[in-house]
Amino acid sequence: MRMRILAALAAISIAALTGCGENAGGGGTSGAAGTLRIMAPASPGGGWDQTSRVAEQALKAADPKRRVEVYNVPGAGGTIGLSQLAGEKGNGNLLMTMGLVMLGAIEQNKSKVTLAETTPIAKLTEEYEIVVVPADSPLKQLSDLVAAWKADPAKVSVAGGSAGGTDHIVAGLMAKAAGVDPKKVNYIAHSGGGEALNALLGGKVTIGVSGVGEFAEHVKSGKLRALGVTSAQRISGLDAPTLKEGGLDVELANWRGMVAPGGISEGDKKALTDLVTKMHDSQPWKDAVAKNGWIDSFQTGQQFADYLTSEQARVKGIIAEMGLVS
Repeated sequence: MRMRILAALAAISIAALTGCGENAGGGGTSGAAGTLRIMAPASPGGGWDQTSRVAEQALKAADPKRRVEVYNVPGAGGTIGLSQLAGEKGNGNLLMTMGLVMLGAIEQNKSKVTLAETTPIAKLTEEYEIVVVPADSPLKQLSDLVAAWKADPAKVSVAGGSAGGTDHIVAGLMAKAAGVDPKKVNYIAHSGGGEALNALLGGKVTIGVSGVGEFAEHVKSGKLRALGVTSAQRISGLDAPTLKEGGLDVELANWRGMVAPGGISEGDKKALTDLVTKMHDSQPWKDAVAKNGWIDSFQTGQQFADYLTSEQARVKGIIAEMGLVS
């Protein structure tokens, strides 16, 4: 601990003397020796945190000389982190993990900062969602959930990520497909997958909705029971029917990617894109994608920028239809 403190003090002193610390707004070139920081704009244990830490290890494996550090900025579906990223304009040594959840949160929270103030770097993965209950829940299958929902929506509490995010959207779409008013869904937002899991295992909520990678191991261990997944076909190695099999016509894939602050140089943008591409091509990343049941959906450059634009319009339409925004 003493060595860490001394090292941290030394780093602060050097940054102060040179006037070009890693968090300075006019960041240096990504290819330089500075530490690359990756912001996970959520609490530990969730999908963004998981993706960020997998990326950290894969980046270190792809470029052993590269120093990489992950840090968490939880709250408001990632929009607190997004606001902080906007304050790092020009910093070429910073990436933020983000995805579909953030698009809904921007609308839900009426965020003053939008993705227009970021630099799109890469879309990384897609992941299907899973609906679970504690192992001792009286809800044995999807039809039991539908019956409970129709009897009294308020009594069915749903744990998931941020309000307006993917988990919330899935819960709303499921309710709508079941003939229940989406506005009556008793949704309890959590800032990370770890919090939602604790609420489930503690018997504080009825069901949980999250990415397959966050709950799959707990389903396999028997702590949770899966009622359904949002994929078109069953997922290999997971004992869970699709929602469509259970009678709910709902199919949705979450996605995650990385953006940098706005105002970075073309050189920094290329360096970050090349670095993330190198990470994507590394074996540790490929192994993690397979292990977590993620779908490789890698995009960079204008292709990802265009995808972001179309997704923002799509998500805005979905959550407006569900009555999640006024």
